[in-house]
Amino acid sequence: MNFNPQLLSDEQLNLFHEQGFLTLGPVLTKDGLGRMRRQCMAAWEKEKEPFDPEGTWLNNALLINIHHHAPIVRDYYFRGPLVDIAEQLIGPNIKGATSQLTFKLRGNTQSFGWHHDNAYGELEPHTALTCLTALDDTDVDNGCLRLIPGSHKRGQTDFKHTAEDKANHVAIDMEADESKAIPAPLKAGHSLIMHCHLLHKSEGNFSNDRDRRILFLRYADADAVEVYNDRKPRLGKLLRGRTIFEEVREFESQLG
Repeated sequence: MNFNPQLLSDEQLNLFHEQGFLTLGPVLTKDGLGRMRRQCMAAWEKEKEPFDPEGTWLNNALLINIHHHAPIVRDYYFRGPLVDIAEQLIGPNIKGATSQLTFKLRGNTQSFGWHHDNAYGELEPHTALTCLTALDDTDVDNGCLRLIPGSHKRGQTDFKHTAEDKANHVAIDMEADESKAIPAPLKAGHSLIMHCHLLHKSEGNFSNDRDRRILFLRYADADAVEVYNDRKPRLGKLLRGRTIFEEVREFESQLG
């Protein structure tokens, strides 16, 4: 067995809506964590180049569509306990919106500025859910997230991130009140879920002997559209319920 079933209590649901995030765990079993690490690292080592201090975040720290490379990620993304939680928080109609690795291996001291995930590509309705699953223990030394509780209540921020910025992988860095920020350490195999408007950032990995490897999954309403892309439907595998968009019904339908 790779995953531990999870459902949020009423108390947890209220806490998520109030603070904009929630820590879960352990979501992966001990065996599941081992398999996840092995398959993710095999994909990373096959697809990625060595760390380049002058490289972009995409080059150094992201591997997109990891569910195409690792069967256990595909199973976790499509059928794992996070889908049940997404249904509780988003509603009965759910699609996958993003799967990627966000790795800060030892030696990668690049930071990532304040942002909320819906600023990188606004999805509407504003109910998308970001789920981070730690493959290592993460803390301040190796670059855990910092976040601002309750900041999701500000809603969608009007941040200018042009098509050229997106093409050049320019990182967003919003204004934020650092005095309200808290670290969000995670144990390996545990998850952090965040509202799409929650402000967060991460510093570099300054540990000499520890990596910070995160599996990043995002879920959205099955009918969510990309506001920045002429309101075309966000493509992602339909995981629960129904959608009005034929292209979503067909997208990755062949993937088991």
